[in-house]
Amino acid sequence: MASAIQKIALNASRDIPFNKLVLSQSNVRRVKSGLSIEELARDIERRGLLQSLNVRPVLNGEGAETGAYEVPAGGRRFRALELLVKQKKLAKTAPVPCVVREAGSAILAEDDSLAENVQRVALHPLDQFRAFRDMLEKGMSEEEIAAAFFVVPTVVKQRLRLMTVSDKLREIYEQDGMKLDQLMAFSISDDHTRQEQVWEIIAQSHNREPYLIRRMLTEKTVRASDRRVRFVGLDVYLAAGGPVMRDLFEADDGGWLQDPTLLDQLVMEKLQEAAEQVRAEGWKWVETALSFPWGHTRHLAEIDGVPVVLLEEEAARLTALHSEQETIEAEYAQADEFPEDVDIRLGEIEQAIEALEERPVSFDPVDMQRAGVFVSLDTDGTLLVERGFVLPEDMPVEPEDGHDESEGYDDTVVHHGTGDDVEGIGMEDTFDTEPEEEDGLKPLSDRLLTELTAWRTLALRDAFAGNPHIALTELLHTLMRDLYWQVSGADCLEAYVREISLPVHSPDMPGSLPAHALRQRNEGWKHDLPEDEDALWRWIDGLDDTSRLALLAHCLSFGINALHESSHGPSLARSVRERLARADRLATALTLDLVEAGWQPTVENYLGRVTKARILEAVREARGSEAAERIAHLKKNDMAQAAERLLEGAGWLPEALRTANVPERTEREEGAARMTDSHDAVAAE
Repeated sequence: MASAIQKIALNASRDIPFNKLVLSQSNVRRVKSGLSIEELARDIERRGLLQSLNVRPVLNGEGAETGAYEVPAGGRRFRALELLVKQKKLAKTAPVPCVVREAGSAILAEDDSLAENVQRVALHPLDQFRAFRDMLEKGMSEEEIAAAFFVVPTVVKQRLRLMTVSDKLREIYEQDGMKLDQLMAFSISDDHTRQEQVWEIIAQSHNREPYLIRRMLTEKTVRASDRRVRFVGLDVYLAAGGPVMRDLFEADDGGWLQDPTLLDQLVMEKLQEAAEQVRAEGWKWVETALSFPWGHTRHLAEIDGVPVVLLEEEAARLTALHSEQETIEAEYAQADEFPEDVDIRLGEIEQAIEALEERPVSFDPVDMQRAGVFVSLDTDGTLLVERGFVLPEDMPVEPEDGHDESEGYDDTVVHHGTGDDVEGIGMEDTFDTEPEEEDGLKPLSDRLLTELTAWRTLALRDAFAGNPHIALTELLHTLMRDLYWQVSGADCLEAYVREISLPVHSPDMPGSLPAHALRQRNEGWKHDLPEDEDALWRWIDGLDDTSRLALLAHCLSFGINALHESSHGPSLARSVRERLARADRLATALTLDLVEAGWQPTVENYLGRVTKARILEAVREARGSEAAERIAHLKKNDMAQAAERLLEGAGWLPEALRTANVPERTEREEGAARMTDSHDAVAAE
């Protein structure tokens, strides 16, 4: 016969006056930080006590009950009630619902206290979301919900944001099929179809990181930090009806703009407005584009402009700013760093000085009638206006020189040797008959002039080689004349740099970091040039050695040629190979890193223009064979797009862009990859 199951008896519950309750020393919660007693007190004041206290009778020395009760479980509620009594909001004798454990129970007070805290289960985030949603639907505002639960409105907004996630994905999360941070990443978009497509893709992958979900959901959008957005202004885009995706769970730098077409339209409209203002200055033509190809002004001439002179009050303001700057720097010369307010003031002074010293340039109205302007968007989102360029057909025609250069000279040819060859000239065969004194001051013969200048050249070479400072000055002078003034005529020093044009390039190159740095450096040197060519030599001669070397490197950089070219014939092929080998040597010496320079593989600049085998090879090298196999079944276009996502941040470069002594992943990237398990998973793929 089966034994009957013994029934349990629950502890009795009754109301006990608050002044009969004391906090038990057996309460296991000892750490008081973060208990938010004040918030709980306000909640009890609003809705009353929702959970009873667990109490035990206090016994005297003889073991008899004293009429008081200790509270081993519910100490935070007790302290909140105690605070309300102190605030005169609760009577000292107010009855408090309590569950009473009998005296002498085998269950220890510490056992009850620990069980109450350990056995609790925090509300599931999805349940919290549903509760907030129900309260919102029943008329409470987000601010009222936040106030009721003593949280900031952002917390309520974050939970309610989960409404944008599809029911299917919420159900997967509820069944522990995904993590909360993954679910929050999906909330960035309200397109349920796309959300589910992305989940189907990454569910087959080991890489399910939230950043990948966000990137896939925003791949056809524009970041709010994009230069086009900075130029137009996010508020203008929003006013035009443009939608923006926001991430309430992560810093999103303003979010993602979902209508790139509208954004580009607004950019071009603003550029056109700027172009019309520039056109009104009197230029012959104005060209407008989001960005112009690299080297677009290479074959154009430039007209000279004159910086606008400072007004009297501007000069006084500039002097005062410099004086204030020097005073502050002298005052804090011994300090490790400036105080925050002083540092801010110095920044304001520097900006004001720069605004005054960067003078606008005025042009001759006659020159402007044959010149034009390029108006585009700079890499930092500001307007870029390049004034004063003349098309080849608008360049003035120089008058032909009717002087007969052969007049007064004979046709004798003299052999010019180098070094010791000078001594080998046949003197008995080359001397002219010297003119008689009665012939007067006839022009020197060509032959004699050649001999004299040969002597001078030889001596000049010797002196030149013995004075590096003058040699560097002359080299820089020649290079600068060639690069900036294109002065016709032969130079004393036959050295030059031929600027290698780059007409064939990917669309991302003009806006790249190297392109921006080269433009900034070039504009800086142009700004410092003297007003006329005659003063150039003296200006270069007066530079310190550091500036001279920097200028030399700048001028020589225009002649760097590491281009691959189609070669026809063994001679040209050998020439190209030798050039590229020297370019490799230079890249190694400079530790050139194209990853640091900002190049990364995209559909447009590489992946969409190579074979599927090349795409898979790139993914395999960067992310491993498993990652390559996951996209091997895709069509070419889809494979290229998937590869672009996989290769982002991997530091992978095609062989033509690699440098011998530079690893494909920098130590910084490898260190970051080791920081978290998730990054290790990405690297493994």
